[in-house]
Amino acid sequence: MFDWDSLRYFNAFVREGSLTSAARSLGVEHATVARRISALEAALNMKLVDRRGRLYELTEDGLRVSEYATLMESASFALERFVDGEESRVEGEVTLSAPPAYLGTLVARRLGELRERHPFLRLRLVGAKSTASLARKETDIAITFSRPEEQSVVAKSLGTLCFFPYASEAYLDKRVAADYEFIGYDRSMDQSPQQRWLMGNLDGRRLSVTSNDLRIQALAAAGGAGVVYLPEFLAKEYDLVRVDIDRPLELPVWLAFHEDLRGSAKIRVVLDFLTEGLAKTQFM
Repeated sequence: MFDWDSLRYFNAFVREGSLTSAARSLGVEHATVARRISALEAALNMKLVDRRGRLYELTEDGLRVSEYATLMESASFALERFVDGEESRVEGEVTLSAPPAYLGTLVARRLGELRERHPFLRLRLVGAKSTASLARKETDIAITFSRPEEQSVVAKSLGTLCFFPYASEAYLDKRVAADYEFIGYDRSMDQSPQQRWLMGNLDGRRLSVTSNDLRIQALAAAGGAGVVYLPEFLAKEYDLVRVDIDRPLELPVWLAFHEDLRGSAKIRVVLDFLTEGLAKTQFM
């Protein structure tokens, strides 16, 4: 009989695509992952990977075993969510992931109200620049700009968030529209919908400042470094003035959680809190 833990290591390798990435996700050395895969092969009497130096590639048997491993991992997570969903008291930890700026302005500033209602509830806030996996329990609830495509995920539309161009009043006083420079994300965020839209609408104008953090971009604009695209609630924090150019960037906003958590009192309380608060923002 094989060691179930070895199957978990093998599944991490398949999911992450390399020994190094799998080891990083599991918090172990890559040699440990390699050893666990070898142990699983020995127990199953199957060759699961072709080893070509440092390169590991799945065999046909490895591909089939990975399908079973994914099903087994999903079942184990479902069992954990079922146990969590049986909680009747509003207590314990709930993990919420969202883009950092929105998590700070729209959620963190209101948490005192939630804590007064439910003092035994703990919130773990994860500022995520990419969508965390609900199926793999990387988060319990996610606020995201793209609808999650994982199976068994419940997604509720919160509307559309508009990004308008903003700059400091002093910056605009010194320049005409043709001379505006823009602030955007750096190369690490090239695939974000905001950056793709901005790069497609610059019309040859250049980026004066780049950062992977939207709040830093807002601060740069407040310091007179250029024009930045922001939602209105964030621009207000830094006394930025809307620039009368171009059309706004519109992004859909989704609130999502795994369907296995429907019966969890703590999840329901946080969902209601978020829906109530986000409904008051400038979503269209």
